[in-house]
Amino acid sequence: MDKTYEATSKYIKSKIPDFSSGDTIAVDVKVREGNKERIQRFEGVVIARHRKDGLNGTFTVRKVTNGVGVERIFPTQSPMIESINVKRRGKVRRSKLNYLKNVKGAKAARIEERR
Repeated sequence: MDKTYEATSKYIKSKIPDFSSGDTIAVDVKVREGNKERIQRFEGVVIARHRKDGLNGTFTVRKVTNGVGVERIFPTQSPMIESINVKRRGKVRRSKLNYLKNVKGAKAARIEERR
């Protein structure tokens, strides 16, 4: 084992489910407003995963609300993420789904389900 893995392995969360690009997920995020803390759900399609394993991994989730596309980049090991739930497995042929940014309307959510 290399020293980087040994140094970072104790900080890695084990409760992260296995998901990939094209999957529809719901991310529960802790939001702090003043001295209050609440949980906000962000549900959408995973359009990218960067550095899947390790402390530096991130994933990008996109959803369309009232015709406006919203993207959020989440660090995989963030302490602000309460939970990640996989709602639907998508069947795609690309690892980065950036073409969904240019698709208008309901076609952006039209990804075939993986069996």
